[in-house]
Amino acid sequence: MSYTRSLSVAVVASLLWSHSAELRAQAAIDEIVVTSNRIPIPVRQLGTSVSVLDFDDIQSRGTLALSDVMRQMPAVAASSNGGLGNSTTLRIRGEEGFRTITYLDGMRLQDPSAPQIATDFSNLISSGIDRVEILRGPQGLAFGADAGGVINLSTRTSPEPFELNLEAQGGGYGTRQTSGSLTGNGESLDYFLSVADFGTDGFNNRPSDVSADEDGYDNQTFHGRLGYALSETWRLELVHRKVDGSNDYDGCFGSLGPTGDCSSDYGMQASRLGLEFLSEGFSHQLSYTKTRTDRQDFTESVPTFGSQGEQTRGEYIGSAKALDGVDLIWGFDYQRDVANGLGRKNQGAFFELLSDFSQAFFVTAGIRHDDNEDFGTNTSFRLSAAYLFETEFGTLKFKAARGSGFRAPSPFEIQYNRGPYAFTPATKDQLFQEESKGWEFGAQFNTQELHLEATLFDQSISNAIFFDLLSFSGYLQDEGRSASSGIELVADYRITEMLRVSGNYTYNKTERPDGSQRLRRPNHLFNFGLRFASLNNKMTMNAFYRSQAEAIDVGDTALEDFGVLDLTAAFQINETLRIYGRLENALDEDYQEISDYNTAGFAAYVGISLKLAAF
Repeated sequence: MSYTRSLSVAVVASLLWSHSAELRAQAAIDEIVVTSNRIPIPVRQLGTSVSVLDFDDIQSRGTLALSDVMRQMPAVAASSNGGLGNSTTLRIRGEEGFRTITYLDGMRLQDPSAPQIATDFSNLISSGIDRVEILRGPQGLAFGADAGGVINLSTRTSPEPFELNLEAQGGGYGTRQTSGSLTGNGESLDYFLSVADFGTDGFNNRPSDVSADEDGYDNQTFHGRLGYALSETWRLELVHRKVDGSNDYDGCFGSLGPTGDCSSDYGMQASRLGLEFLSEGFSHQLSYTKTRTDRQDFTESVPTFGSQGEQTRGEYIGSAKALDGVDLIWGFDYQRDVANGLGRKNQGAFFELLSDFSQAFFVTAGIRHDDNEDFGTNTSFRLSAAYLFETEFGTLKFKAARGSGFRAPSPFEIQYNRGPYAFTPATKDQLFQEESKGWEFGAQFNTQELHLEATLFDQSISNAIFFDLLSFSGYLQDEGRSASSGIELVADYRITEMLRVSGNYTYNKTERPDGSQRLRRPNHLFNFGLRFASLNNKMTMNAFYRSQAEAIDVGDTALEDFGVLDLTAAFQINETLRIYGRLENALDEDYQEISDYNTAGFAAYVGISLKLAAF
């Protein structure tokens, strides 16, 4: 996907504060995204729902955990077992986090050593991330049948041959981070190299932990991307990522019962080699990715539970855009997942048609076929449509999409239910695959200063797999339909050249087959942002408010509604030096996202960044 990077960067650049309002308005509807169809597509043509954050948006939020950045986007809810480094779940439109597929620089970020093959958001920091795209709803067509949503991440780029960025920050809970990156773009070579070292003393994760000790976290992340143009049409890219994390937590069991002296080590290495061909009418992308993960838990410094995982994935994506009235996209993928010695492979192929006969009406139709080694064959699909009205006031777009998918039980789930820790009813019946489907219908309106969007959605999972949190017997299966439906409202309004306001609201009703509400899915999510930037853009100030209401936890225990206010400010001293600060949870809200797990209170942070570039 790297050839799309230059297109995306060009569009992102047109959104900078220093450009004219007319250019900004045009970019809002013509912005290029790659998440929906795996090739560059303008937003105006999409019948699916995609949210985008560029580098300025990410930087203005200032949070160290990438999950805290994304949780402020429409229909995205997050919950964490305590402070930074602890298990974190990101749910899009009320679905489980393991049904969300995440890509970083074209590399699929999944952790096969975890209970479900999913993105490990607890060890994913925001340093070096340049762009976030979130595709909402069932998206099994091009990304794999188990994709209930897609997150596409890109690291930083620079138009200059050499750019050095150094950054240091620190603040509440003994938190400190230092990072550095090298970025460049030459005639044939482009690159990004980043190193980040993060640590925090943390806070006591659980109120029930009588020792009230601090539960800290350390993270060291290296990320490298190297691209080389073999010719005008051929390009080679290599991506490598290495993460080492270590965190303390509460609630494990020692020789004398429950203890707070618990820790976990995490290691991940992932590499991707990609080759792509791009001409005026055709494109081909071939890639090979390998991910290795290793987890080890300790109780009172003694090794207890450990797991190892490995994922091997090959992908081919092709497209034809020189045909009359239609564009074609097709692809093949192979994936093998291994968890603690138990492996399984899946092979898939898809084909999608995109209309190209009108500048106002766009239709896509696609089908996918998967062959799973343990669960046989499955066919999924996606249909979408978009219709545009150009008026003297702005652009009005109607959109609609419908899709389906499936998820086979993970090797870990199968292995656990066969192991010594599981007991009836978890071992009574063999687990079988989940099946998903969903639809959405919406409208959006764009002017030079205003973006409005409203989307209705409805999606469901049949035979959803879940862990028995009441008796801990193992993995169980809901026989029937687990539903999630609601409405998303999004607004972004530039009041003046210096002042911008944005917000989103999601009403999300979820239910299990017995009619009860699904755990940790708030019925209401609300995010509000206010941004002030001086005319010369030397000073920026931001306020971000997020809240959730009407969520429950295990045993139908009601979680209290809450609202959190974050404040950030930055001063660009000169072209090289920038200083910034932020207040997290500025009103010191006391709240829980999961029963018996604390969250961070008021904390202040300050930082400094240096940028050196060769022109």
